[in-house]
Amino acid sequence: KMKLNPEILILGAINMDLVIKASRMPKIGESMFGEDFKMVPGGKASNYAVTISNLGGRAKLIARVGNDFFGQTLVDNLVKIGVDTTHIAKDSKETTGTALIVINKEGDNSILVAGGANMNWSKKDIDLIEDIFQEFDFLLISLEIPMKIVGHALSIAQKYNLKVILDPGPTQRCPPSLLSRVNILSPNETEAEVLTGKKIDDLNSAWEASGKLLKTGIEVVIMKLGAKGALLVDKKGKKYFPSIKVPVVDTTAAGDAFIGALTYCYAKGIDLESAVKYANYVGALTVTKFGAQPSIPEKNEIEEFIKRNDFESSHSSLKKK
Repeated sequence: KMKLNPEILILGAINMDLVIKASRMPKIGESMFGEDFKMVPGGKASNYAVTISNLGGRAKLIARVGNDFFGQTLVDNLVKIGVDTTHIAKDSKETTGTALIVINKEGDNSILVAGGANMNWSKKDIDLIEDIFQEFDFLLISLEIPMKIVGHALSIAQKYNLKVILDPGPTQRCPPSLLSRVNILSPNETEAEVLTGKKIDDLNSAWEASGKLLKTGIEVVIMKLGAKGALLVDKKGKKYFPSIKVPVVDTTAAGDAFIGALTYCYAKGIDLESAVKYANYVGALTVTKFGAQPSIPEKNEIEEFIKRNDFESSHSSLKKK
């Protein structure tokens, strides 16, 4: 059954990204000149919410910011985009989460995060908003908040039969009890390596790691392989989706936009293969622009992009014949 405007509950982090472009990453003890500094709204959960909202879904974000300029700016920005921010708490003790990002000339990034208010959750904070979970069928969550809070949220999600989509980033180990409550896990290669202890250096090892993750009780593993595309592995089988070739400007938020789009399609009732294909387009379009949230495309942009790509690929296959 297809849903027109799927509603998705998101729990996680909201950050202000302080971004500087440089010819390369600075070495220890080195000061060097970068160029165009920008303050860009970011944080995985916040990026998902913007993606879902841009696509026409309804995103409710449960998060924490500090009682400061960054916090207010981030919340105002989300309100403007159409995200439900009624459950973004203001923390009087901690500052708003901040990420320092250096982007080199290839478009690769190095990120240093001060979690601030994002890390200052207690289980009681979640218990106080337990009734919100009853209003939703889908929970999208990442590991940008303390692991015990993620675990606690997942047990409440289980109680009310929410489908859980977990982005296991930033990279860290997860207890099997946590993974067994996840319906869709979407790691990148590094995250999958840490979760399985398997080195991933080609498609075969990526398939193997995905298979190992399924054994923990997860229903579906969708692995993000960056420029190499994505894998979909479930009990029924496995499928590889090549990436869409685009000029790379900045890879920040591409993975978040991918997962946001995937969750939107899944909540809409679209089959997973089509959902991964669509999410691939959204992720690809995101790397063509600078910054986290400003680079997340709108629905009409994606539709144009898909049309243009399908047109080009059908014409290039005609040329080959």
